[in-house]
Amino acid sequence: MKRFVALFILIAFPLRAEVDITPVTTPSGLTVWLVEERSIPFVAIDLIFAGGASLESDDQAGAVNLMASLLSQGAGDMDAQAFATRTEELAARLSFSSGRDSVSVSARFLTEDAEATIDHLRLALVDPRFDEDAIARERAQVLAQLRRDQLEPNTLASRAFARAAFGEHPYARETNGTADTVAALDRAALLDAHRGAIARDRVYIGAAGDISAEELGVLVDRLFEGIPETGWPIPERAEFLAEPGLEIVPFDGPQSVVAFGHDGIARDDPEFLTAFVVNEIFGGGRFGTRLMRSLREERGLTYGIGAFLSSGALGESYQGRLSTDNANVEIVIELLREEWARMGRDGVTAEELDRIKTYLTGAYPLRFDGNGSIASIMASMQYQGFDRDYVNIRNDLIDVLTLDEVNDLAARLFDPEALFFVVVGQPVGLN
Repeated sequence: MKRFVALFILIAFPLRAEVDITPVTTPSGLTVWLVEERSIPFVAIDLIFAGGASLESDDQAGAVNLMASLLSQGAGDMDAQAFATRTEELAARLSFSSGRDSVSVSARFLTEDAEATIDHLRLALVDPRFDEDAIARERAQVLAQLRRDQLEPNTLASRAFARAAFGEHPYARETNGTADTVAALDRAALLDAHRGAIARDRVYIGAAGDISAEELGVLVDRLFEGIPETGWPIPERAEFLAEPGLEIVPFDGPQSVVAFGHDGIARDDPEFLTAFVVNEIFGGGRFGTRLMRSLREERGLTYGIGAFLSSGALGESYQGRLSTDNANVEIVIELLREEWARMGRDGVTAEELDRIKTYLTGAYPLRFDGNGSIASIMASMQYQGFDRDYVNIRNDLIDVLTLDEVNDLAARLFDPEALFFVVVGQPVGLN
């Protein structure tokens, strides 16, 4: 019965217009952002450990990804089945994931089981088993995904773009490694990745729900007992290296995937939010954007197209993706250059800016739809370097943007002469 209660709590949390964030310093000195909500007996805690796959050496690529997937596969004296059974008995939800820049941990649990759940989670973070059968099982899944990726043109395009953009930097690698590196990973490599990626010196913590600041401080310190103070060093920043031009990756099929872009804007840039607004107008991946109107609605050259700010912790780019018939690739690239140039030269209209302001400010409160999402946002805000009041002033910051500010940023961001294209397919008329 408790499992169904927990699920209801996740769904039924009311929407918020204002978010009251309390900064908490635990007795041991860790920082947590808390949104206290006492109306339901449920707590969510999210952890983000900075570093992720970027910490790995080339010959151990994929170690952090495989390590994170195994944190739920047994800890202490519990094998994978026993760990899962205990998680279910606590009516808790625990999740572990990794990416290019981080390892993320989420815990969702009832207030009455807070200490027991934290002890259970701590065991996974401090004493993971990495049993050989679990390693073999998870490795097989990763290898199967890597084989599927070889047949996925979007993945091939992303990989080629990353290699051209970031050269020898870890950002040029796949976060889940290669078939060769993953096949070679053993328990010692996973223990090494665990020691390097899970540490106090790189963690960002968010919490929400039925818990006070004092209770939370004690609970978080309990969770971090035995976690190392420091991990592997964070790599240097990545420089965007891709030169203007075109790379073709041969791939059989009636369509080509086109990846395109150039250098981007850092997420700590004072004008990052302005760039976000500009991109939502230009290529936000939905109907009504400049790119969707030009290439789909007016010309029928693609089913969908989007552009995005890829602003990581160590480097940035501004990219886009679409698929189109092989015969259309040449005209698509020409139109993309034209739209890029028009955006940089002419900017957006007052009508476009007003429309996107209404959309963005209306959609933003919907993100805060439960303790789980709020805890995740609290951890992410710290990780990305936002001030604590950002969630409550973000819509105001968008509302006060002027047309001149937006168009000055567009002129800075959009450089059609710098565009680099990757085409995965059999494009007609391109060499």
